[in-house]
Amino acid sequence: MYSKAVSNSDPGTGRSCPSVEDFEGYILDLDGTVYRGDKLIPGAREAIMGLRAMGKRVVFLSNKPIQSRQEYAAKLTKLGIPTPADDVINSSLVMARYLADCAPGCRAYVIGEMALVHELRAAGVEVVEDPTTLGAHVDYVVIAFDRTFTYAKLNHALQAVRYGARLVATNADRTCPVEGGEIPDAAGMIGAIEGTTGLKVELVVGKPNPMMLQTALGRLGLGRDQCLVVGDRLETDILMGKKAQMATALVLTGVTRREDLSRSAIQPDYVLDSIAALPCRRREWKEGFCSRGWESGGADGRL
Repeated sequence: MYSKAVSNSDPGTGRSCPSVEDFEGYILDLDGTVYRGDKLIPGAREAIMGLRAMGKRVVFLSNKPIQSRQEYAAKLTKLGIPTPADDVINSSLVMARYLADCAPGCRAYVIGEMALVHELRAAGVEVVEDPTTLGAHVDYVVIAFDRTFTYAKLNHALQAVRYGARLVATNADRTCPVEGGEIPDAAGMIGAIEGTTGLKVELVVGKPNPMMLQTALGRLGLGRDQCLVVGDRLETDILMGKKAQMATALVLTGVTRREDLSRSAIQPDYVLDSIAALPCRRREWKEGFCSRGWESGGADGRL
């Protein structure tokens, strides 16, 4: 159910906010929204299968680059949500497409795990394993969530930057939600490399960058005004949707708590106790929460 009622329309235009089942496409975060660790959020399977039964299109997003899209799809399928790999979009895919489009044939040193390396290589990026090797000049140091991060990798990144490499990152999450709590995420790697090299990461392709939503909308074949972005983090999921001028729904099953809303300038259009609320019909809602309407136009780098 909705957690709070504020308004049923945009105070500026008077346009009615649609109910959450009125969208044609649903862009769902994974960690903290659909599952935590290896366990589904209660009601997640029923919600997603319910949306599909209503003829809705669903894709999944994750900032986490430590699993391949095929692995994400296999995990969802094992949990009872049959999913093709093409319906999973993670920061590895977005990074690979960005480098392939903007710097075709580039060379990169990767602070990350093999799923990211494979995605980059599949897109034509030459991954250099040791940038300190004679003649191994690289164009980019790609920084990601890396559970194998070591001093040697930090040194390799430093040497690559000394010879002109630029810093880019898949995501900048501080922590990753897992069953029973949180673990350090890519922000730790970014902080170490920025602190050592003296350079700042010039681009983070993952959430809250709306580049991920461009990829998702392309997969759905829908416009932004037809889709709802659903996630558990104000500073990534909801901010990303705001930047793209899309409707957003915050679920309270991940990192964000109800009390965080009153302290944040980032406000979702809907607040849900969990993803389990999504497929309910209009008559089943007890309270509606819609903080504003949204327009389909975009400017200033938005979609």
